[in-house]
Amino acid sequence: LVQLISFMPSIISRGAESVILEDQGKIIKKRLRKSYRIAELDERLRKTRTRSEAHLLQKLHQKGFPVPAIYEDDGQQNIVMEKIEGNRVRDILQAKNCAALCKELGRLIKQLHSFGIIHGDLTTSNILSAKGKLYFIDFGLSYYSHKLEDKAVDIHLLRQALESKHYKIWKKAFASVLKIYQDKAVEDRLALVEARGRNKAKY
Repeated sequence: LVQLISFMPSIISRGAESVILEDQGKIIKKRLRKSYRIAELDERLRKTRTRSEAHLLQKLHQKGFPVPAIYEDDGQQNIVMEKIEGNRVRDILQAKNCAALCKELGRLIKQLHSFGIIHGDLTTSNILSAKGKLYFIDFGLSYYSHKLEDKAVDIHLLRQALESKHYKIWKKAFASVLKIYQDKAVEDRLALVEARGRNKAKY
């Protein structure tokens, strides 16, 4: 891994928690230090979150779920993974393709949740369209859970992303997701989650 980084890979994106780099056709996710945290705590958190994300990705890849393959995990702050050549759904979702794309998205979210995995950041920026398939990326906030509340919040995050980034077609897109997801218990909990959000907005 040190050898890979020494070739000065190019930065693709930088977020609050990590920087994403490309090097020789591979992706390196490097979790960033936080100066406002106690150094020992910061190191422990970065190690724990890196290992958790790598484990989740490996588990999903073994099950055949569309995620990048892991090439190397240093157990510290870096994950080296497959580069998926494709477009973010954020950039290609349109009225003419939203029904088909979002039905497939609904199928994959249901499958993900059936594994007991909550993505934690379900947005159209974290889903790639490549090779005729949808791929999920960025599992930095993901965790294991079978709770209805956690599944509902995951879907609520997607709804917010659709409404924000794709406001002209979000209703059709979200309806297509739910049509395939088809879980009344989760949808009932989703209604409660959204009602709480509306009540908070009043105050």
